[in-house]
Amino acid sequence: MLHYAIVFLVIALIAAVLGFGGIAGAAAGIAKILFTVFIILFIAALVMGRRSPKV
Repeated sequence: MLHYAIVFLVIALIAAVLGFGGIAGAAAGIAKILFTVFIILFIAALVMGRRSPKV
């Protein structure tokens, strides 16, 4: 998922340099959403992985 966020960020940067504001904004928005979901899932995995088994 982080890979796709980086891909959309690169697409947004290239589109912004070429002057495609709408496409750049949309790609940047998608990149933000994917990065946020990645961070939430990463933190959840850290919390769930550190729990000790209850005996």
